[in-house]
Amino acid sequence: MARPALRIDAVLVQAVIAGALSFAHLHDLAAAAGQTGWKAWAYPVSVDLLLVAAWRRLRADGPSRLAWCWFLIALVASLGANVATAGLLDLHDVPAWLRILVAAWPALAFMGGTLLAHSPAEPSPAPPAPSAPASDHEPETDHDAVAAESIRVPEPVAVPESEEAPALPTAMPVPAALVAHARKVADDHHARTGARIDTETLRARLGVPPHLADAIAAQLA
Repeated sequence: MARPALRIDAVLVQAVIAGALSFAHLHDLAAAAGQTGWKAWAYPVSVDLLLVAAWRRLRADGPSRLAWCWFLIALVASLGANVATAGLLDLHDVPAWLRILVAAWPALAFMGGTLLAHSPAEPSPAPPAPSAPASDHEPETDHDAVAAESIRVPEPVAVPESEEAPALPTAMPVPAALVAHARKVADDHHARTGARIDTETLRARLGVPPHLADAIAAQLA
């Protein structure tokens, strides 16, 4: 059985070459800004990972301000390193502002990666549901008649005249303990004032309704 011929994808080869060059430029710039050793190699990894994370967020969840913002930040960092190492910047005398940007990049990249990984995607508005076309075989209905039928006010129902409420009984049962307490209050009032206590004063002293005060006064008489 013949083995398939090995095919080289020109686009893939071009991507590998471009990535390697960009990786080297970022490493050289970080090393020139004072990040030596393994730290200089970590900077291109951080920039490329942030760029890939933002692009994947755009592909998965659609365009969003958060993904576009961090994609442009990573792209500017990568392009800036490529341009800076093309002879426009003296790598032996890096300006202070560039050293500050390179030193601040890890915190910036960490914040961007965290937001891209844990921020919820912006919900897209749901498309309106298509209205169902009317069938040709359905009978035509008078919509005005249907609407008038639905809001028709029901006819008032005749309510029979209410009968006169029976008169409440004049006497009502009063607990014996309440009568005994009222008698003590009445005796105390008579001892202090020399007069019998009236119904209004008794009601105020006991804190009872007027009809209950009348019933107690009737039993004290």
